[in-house]
Amino acid sequence: MGVKGLQYFVDHCCPGVCVTVNLREMATQHVARSTNKANSTGPTLVVDGMACLRHWYSCKDWVCGGQWREYMDMLKSWVEAFTSAGIRLVFFFDGVVEEKKRQEWVKRRRRVNGEISKIFRHIKAHGEQPGREFFCLPSGLATFTPFALRLLGQEVFCTMQEADYEIASYARQHGSMGILGQDSDFIIYDSAPYLSVAKLRINSLTTVLYDRQRFCQATGLTVIQLPLLACLLGNDVVSEEKMQHIRNNAMATYRKNSPASHSGTPQGQMVLAVSQFVSSLWCRQEEDTGHILESLNLSAPHRELLKRGICSYLLPGQKALQQGDISPPPSASAFEKYVSPEILKACREKHVAAEGFMVYNIVCEGIIECSNTLEDEEDAELLPQALVYKPCRQHIYGLLLGHDGSTVDSPAIREWFVYPGNPLKEPDMVHPVPVSFPCDHPSVDLLWFGTGPDVSALRLTSFLTVFDCLEFSELYGTIEVSLLAALCLVTYIVLQVQTLSQEDVDAYLSHSVCLSIKSPQELQQIKLPFLSSRAVQLGSLYVRGLSHLLGANCASGCPLPSAALMPWHSFDGRLFHSKYLLAHSGTEKTVLLDSNPFHLSLFLHLREKLAENCRKRGRVLQSRPRSSTPEQSHKTTPGPRYRDRHTGWPSGGGRGWRGRGEVTGGPRHGGGWRERGEERSDQSEYENRERLWERGGQHFYPHSYPDCHSGGPRSTSNPPKQFRGGSYRSRGRYQLAPRWSQPPGPGT
Repeated sequence: MGVKGLQYFVDHCCPGVCVTVNLREMATQHVARSTNKANSTGPTLVVDGMACLRHWYSCKDWVCGGQWREYMDMLKSWVEAFTSAGIRLVFFFDGVVEEKKRQEWVKRRRRVNGEISKIFRHIKAHGEQPGREFFCLPSGLATFTPFALRLLGQEVFCTMQEADYEIASYARQHGSMGILGQDSDFIIYDSAPYLSVAKLRINSLTTVLYDRQRFCQATGLTVIQLPLLACLLGNDVVSEEKMQHIRNNAMATYRKNSPASHSGTPQGQMVLAVSQFVSSLWCRQEEDTGHILESLNLSAPHRELLKRGICSYLLPGQKALQQGDISPPPSASAFEKYVSPEILKACREKHVAAEGFMVYNIVCEGIIECSNTLEDEEDAELLPQALVYKPCRQHIYGLLLGHDGSTVDSPAIREWFVYPGNPLKEPDMVHPVPVSFPCDHPSVDLLWFGTGPDVSALRLTSFLTVFDCLEFSELYGTIEVSLLAALCLVTYIVLQVQTLSQEDVDAYLSHSVCLSIKSPQELQQIKLPFLSSRAVQLGSLYVRGLSHLLGANCASGCPLPSAALMPWHSFDGRLFHSKYLLAHSGTEKTVLLDSNPFHLSLFLHLREKLAENCRKRGRVLQSRPRSSTPEQSHKTTPGPRYRDRHTGWPSGGGRGWRGRGEVTGGPRHGGGWRERGEERSDQSEYENRERLWERGGQHFYPHSYPDCHSGGPRSTSNPPKQFRGGSYRSRGRYQLAPRWSQPPGPGT
């Protein structure tokens, strides 16, 4: 990200630009300067959230899927360090990937894929997490962190265009004391001072300020000349390769005119050489940027690209090129005609406020993307997460874009999902699939804006149907919302991934049940004898599934509180990994459930519900225990002992998803697992079917669902009530939004 070589230049070749500052003192000085200014809001730091993720997530374990409760504690402490100093924080997160930066995005995703391959080779060779030099962010961190910060009472924005641009615009417009990030583009923008998050010392609140005026003095440029310098060096808009010949000529001239400077590093020489070249252009053309570009030895397309790159640094109210801004005006998406203006407005508002997920990108852009996931490209047994959740996404598309349940005329969504085997040369074109409601198909407007118990029931029906789990509606109000969501997710994974075993399910469910009473400190103390590469993948698969739960919940009008779908309530990588190893070693269920009788009963109840749902769809789980020794656990397919009696292939693998032709990952209608006739598992251990589960003030509420045969609602004594979330508050370390106690609605 940023300008090629510029960050290195200011850090290593231009020390005068780097000024160590104390943010408390900066805040005091900012208040003094702003005392007599109208609309002064006090010292505000605009935070580039994406640049901070690596610094926020400093938990020891990252490869297992994320230590989410520990991460929440770290975020809370980080925020409190600033608020205690009287500094207001405003966070921005990337909301879209602009098409002009798509190739750069693809290039980075491919590079990270190579790093992930090294991670899995290390795990399989050593049975342990690699060192920090291989560090990769846990899947979903960028998705869930905005929700975490909102939960902590912070102001969070999700961008509708390039994040750097919106950050710089906000900081300039509101007179912020600085921008906290790690992107050299913030040197180029004529905005608030650029402060380094990489050099931030949170205990003392000191960091490095990259002084824009000192940088201009060191390079002999003015602030208005910096955008051209950035584009000639290469950035996300203008690739390094396209301006190579200009830089070569500039370097030749620099070495000829400044022989004494040859001792500097090549990166430093390049920045100085191009700076001298830019300065010489202005001397000849009297600061007419448009004519300067015309004088360059560039083809017409490259000249237009350079104009676009320069314009990308011009903030609102700043002087544009005399040639005009050639950026195309925003146009209405072809997808917008499939929804009402009210839905469009709500999508945009949710997106900007970081309250929604997926819906804006589908309805207003017709394109979504998903970055790298910890998946082993050499393991042909487990289906990639992008393909596992593709049927779910197709139903979400159908829910949002379908008219009266029909998606015949709905256009395909362009998906840029990173997964093994996808070269990312072009997007996958994925068509919406209608959701099969047990009654008349409700409109999105009804789901989002309707009121009354019948609409609340429809929202829940919509959400559960996306995951083919409508039978679980009877559990709503009897168990924690996070447990209901976990049950839906695990059931969906079982239906989509034929290699999932009973032991895998036991690991997922026991982990979800036991997590509720674990503190961050207890989770950190869990000891893992070794790591399983397969468990690593299953952990990441689950967390990616949580984001799909969130997307389906948003599309359905939010029948469940979004906070209950967050990973710090439903997942911990270290705990899941420990349960996986125990389940596959044949551990007794009592031990698997921490010798807690209530947890054991709850676990068996959920296990039976899952098995019952799957049996109705022709999917019967098999027991396929994996070896408990690290050496054998590194194998990607089990030995002949576990061969499937019907196919002759090793159970849980053999041909793998590539060999089965499941690359498309499309929805299964009557085929696939429905026709496989797999072995039945042993009878469930659940013995108390009629027990009601009452924890933390939770009670069973009778439901009112539309009668799909009579066309009207069933007559019941009470409408469905929103789960009150009391146990979260009684257990919780974080204050949850008050709307948890309100009836579900589109703004939840």
